[in-house]
Order: sequence, then C-alpha cells, then structure tokens
Amino acid sequence: MSTTDFKQLFKKFSSAKIGVIGDVMLDTYWWGQVDRISPEAPVPIVTVDRKEQRIGGAANVALNLSSLGAPVTIFSLLGEDEDGSILSDLLKEQRITTSYLLRTASRITTNKMRVISRNQQMLRLDSETVRPLLEEEQQLLIGQVEKFIRDESPQAIIFEDYNKGVLTENVISSVIRLCKKFSVITAVDPKRKHFFQYKEVDIFKPNLKEAREALNLLQDEADEPFLLSIHDELQKQLKHRISLITLSEKGVFYKSAQTSDIVPSYIRNVADVSGAGDTVVAVATLIYAITKDVKLMAEVANLAGGLVCESVGTVAISKQKLLKECLRILI
Repeated sequence: MSTTDFKQLFKKFSSAKIGVIGDVMLDTYWWGQVDRISPEAPVPIVTVDRKEQRIGGAANVALNLSSLGAPVTIFSLLGEDEDGSILSDLLKEQRITTSYLLRTASRITTNKMRVISRNQQMLRLDSETVRPLLEEEQQLLIGQVEKFIRDESPQAIIFEDYNKGVLTENVISSVIRLCKKFSVITAVDPKRKHFFQYKEVDIFKPNLKEAREALNLLQDEADEPFLLSIHDELQKQLKHRISLITLSEKGVFYKSAQTSDIVPSYIRNVADVSGAGDTVVAVATLIYAITKDVKLMAEVANLAGGLVCESVGTVAISKQKLLKECLRILI
C-alpha cells in the first residue's frame, strides 16, 4: 500500500460502527514503593502514592475502537454499585455509547485491583460475580443487541469472553443468529468454557495456548503446517470463516479460504502483555470491516498488539502511533 492509502484507510475508521458484547470490568491500579517487609507477616509493605482506574475486559476492546475513532457501542450488565457507576462514567468519557448497558442488583461489577511497585505487579484482588446471567437478564441483553442492529445497522459485533457469565450459550447463539440475519460481521476473542459455542462466526481469534488446550494438543510448535492443522480442526467444529491466532512474541497466524500466513512480530520493549488480545481483536475487526482484506487485517492487528505491550497495564492503542508504524513497516 502507499502512504496515501494508509492515511485514507485510517480516515475511514470513523464510518465503521461496531458493537462489543461481553464481560466488562474495572481495572484499578495502586502504584507505590516497597521499602520493608511487614512485621505482621512475611509480605512486602507497599506505600501507595497513586491510584488509577481504567476500562477493562470487553470494555477495553471498545476503548481501543474508540481510540481509533470508530463509533462503538458496549453491551453488558453492570452491578447497581459504585464500581458500575465509575465504569459507566469512564466509558462515556471515552465516547463509548452506553445507552444499551443494563444494570442489575443480582450481580456486582467486576473490579480487578492490582498493586504495583517498580513496574512489577505485587498483588491482584478480584471482586466479581461469575455465575451465568439469569434467563430474564439474557433476554434483556439479546433484546438490546437486536434493537441496536435494527436501528443502527452496525458493520460488526465483537464477542469478548472473559468467562464472567455474560456470554451464555443462549446469548452467543442468539446474537450470532441476529448478525447473520442482518449481514453483520462477527468476531470473537474466546475463552475455554464456551470455546466451541461460537459457530459460524466470521473471525475467530484465540491465542495459541487457548487453541492447543481446546483441541487437547501437546505440541509446542508454532510453524505454519501445525497452525494450518489447528485451523482445520477448529473449522470442522466451528464452520467459521477466518482464523486469527496470536502467537505471543512470534506474531500472528491467519487463515481464510483463500490465503494463510504467519505475520512475525517486531522487536519491542515489552513491559506488559495485559490487554494485547483486546487490541488485536478490535483492530482486526475494524480493518476487516472496512477492507475485507484478511492479510492487511492480520498485519495491522499484529502491529497494534505489539505497540500496547510497551506500556504497563491495560492501555488502548494510539491511532497516531499505529498509523506511524504502518507507514514505517508495512509500506
């Protein structure tokens, strides 16, 4: 592609309307210093000097899309609690549409609290409800997605599954069915519990570890023949259109009916891999929704995933940094 092509592509981000459905969460960071061990127990004492709250989980996928300038809508359930209100406000601040979000007293909002010293995570505390949504809650959520599709004609919907109970078998199958009916692209970042429930999606994006575990494979290889065999096995069960498998420091692998390849990663100063998968599925879906180019989708998503690993904690991709990397590497 030429320089003008990439610049024009990035300008088109604002015209791609995308929905994200899944387990949203609040990421809380307590930053501090460790100078001594507690006299009460053999644990470090962290003197906290800064606190920060960020958008996490499925909401981080939405944040990445919003950071790239795409109109994005989030679908999930929040608790009727302070954490839910904080998360809702953070989403609104980032221009993420929250009008379809549901609140319920039967759940608490997921909050992952991390204690960090010298850029190292010392401790994590999780506050969450992980049971599946009640039947009534499932129907309400499906209804919100249907209204969104009918009223706003989105280009794609992304399933972001963290095994916290929002994406049940009924929700997954019902939303996929709606998307197929209205010709909406579907993409999924799966977890083990519902790995094979996402039948007939367009883009299936596990990481290599998840794919191996789901298929009960013991091999450690990441060469193209092995990855092609993984795609074939997944395709037999899912009947999906495109496999996009992240390979950690080795890059990404993609396979569609027409083409396949491994896109190698580029040398990075990796600080934290948190949220990289969210970035990859967000960027991949956005690029594919605009271009239908599987190779380009994989290349740009690979760059984006690497870029966010250079920051500590869950961060969204920078549109300008990504454009600069595309112009530097993909021309």
